[in-house]
Parts: sequence; structure tokens; C-alpha cells
Amino acid sequence: MALQLHAMSGTTAYMNRMGDAHGDLVKSGRIVQGHPVSGPLDAEAIAAVDRDLADSVWRSRFHDGLSSDRRFQRGLFDLSHAMRIGDTLVPGPSALLRLTEASRQVQAWSVQSVQQLTQGRLSLDDGYGYEYGLALLKTAAAQIYTVRLCRQHLLDAVTDSKVHFELLQRTLMRDSLSLTNRLIVREGY
Repeated sequence: MALQLHAMSGTTAYMNRMGDAHGDLVKSGRIVQGHPVSGPLDAEAIAAVDRDLADSVWRSRFHDGLSSDRRFQRGLFDLSHAMRIGDTLVPGPSALLRLTEASRQVQAWSVQSVQQLTQGRLSLDDGYGYEYGLALLKTAAAQIYTVRLCRQHLLDAVTDSKVHFELLQRTLMRDSLSLTNRLIVREGY
């Protein structure tokens, strides 16, 4: 998934796809590639993302996951190296401490507020805000694409990430969406 926030800003995605390493699963139809999950968010997706970002229960679970779940952290940030926050290079562990400050959990966010932070140079504090807001946005956007694809293809949502499972479960309950959401518990990583 690559999100476009503005004409000149957004996220990128790796060109490799899961099917590249599992050609047999692509041939058998167990992996289907090429779904439209990149580019700018449409109005319906923006509204869905904004509902998640305004939901204090969803936000609390996101923040708890970011604060305590290493796998969830790694999915959003590469904390093993220095990170560029605004114009400053910050060691990954130091960045995590700032990103997980309690005040971030209650700060108001929307797609528009994240987009506004892409408009110019950021101070260090605004840079942390942008990184946190972008992590929220990416998580909620991936979730809306999951819901869309599952409903379109009559699939169950399945994950081995407890945080992602709980976030989707909250959204399904809050928005009264009918979709099976399953958690596969894995050990050893």
C-alpha cells in the first residue's frame, strides 16, 4: 500500500509482492495480487479513517500497541537505525520514547491534519507529531482496505497481530460492520 497525501507527498511501497515468492499459491488462486490499495484516499476512506482517529478506544489501543508491542512498532517504524524527524536525525530508541509520550494518545488527528503537516519544513516537535499522525493514518487506511477487500471477495479478515485484530474488532463493532475477524496466535517471534 502506498498512500498519496498530496501531489508531492505520501508513502511508498516495496515493489516486491508476496506472490513473487509463492508462485504456486498465485497459480492456485490462494494469493490474488493487484488490488487497488494505493494512491489518494477517496472520500469514503477518509471518513472511515477519520472515525478511527476520533475514536478514543481505537486510539488508546493503537497507542498501547505502539508503546508495548515490538512487532507492531516494527511495522510502522524502523527503530533499529536513526530516524529523520523533521530536519533532525534521531536514534531509533530515542524516537520511540518521544513517539509514545502519553500526550500523543489524546492529541486530535484527522487525515486533513496529517496532510497539513506535509506543507513545509517541520520543527522537531512537529516532526514527531507528523510521524505519529502518519502512523495512525497508515494503520487506519490499511484497515479500511482490508474491510473493503474482505467484503468485496467474501473473505474473513485474518491476522497474527493482536493489535491489528483488536483495532479492526473495535472498528467493526463501532460501525456495526458485519465481517469475520480472526486472530491466529503465533509463538516464537
